[in-house]
Amino acid sequence: MNLESPKVTVEQSSQHLFDALSDVKNFEKLMPDNIAKFEVLGDDIFNFGLKGMPEIKLRMKDKTPTSKVVLAAASDKLPFTLTANIETLSEKSSTVQLQFEGEFNPMMAMMIKGPISKFIETLAQNMHKL
Repeated sequence: MNLESPKVTVEQSSQHLFDALSDVKNFEKLMPDNIAKFEVLGDDIFNFGLKGMPEIKLRMKDKTPTSKVVLAAASDKLPFTLTANIETLSEKSSTVQLQFEGEFNPMMAMMIKGPISKFIETLAQNMHKL
């Protein structure tokens, strides 16, 4: 299952966004209002929970300076990645688009597609908070 957020323009340099997204503590600023839990477990891993959803652990998987930050589920039960693709528009302006990729059975995919789409859209819309 592949989902993409809308591409959002942020009045920040691509370097600033990359640095902010590379620090897992900053993901708390991006979370939707219905967050029930957010806990940093280490330099590259955090745990979060939204009301009505199971808690998810995300680990920093890969980084490409100023253009890409990849997080992956720390559990094999729900294998997926969340990628932030950053593009430079100018010295003080960038775009960010989030991509969610996961392997799910059709029933699970049907159940989570709506909530995950809304979740990544909210994360993207909150990029200006970084």
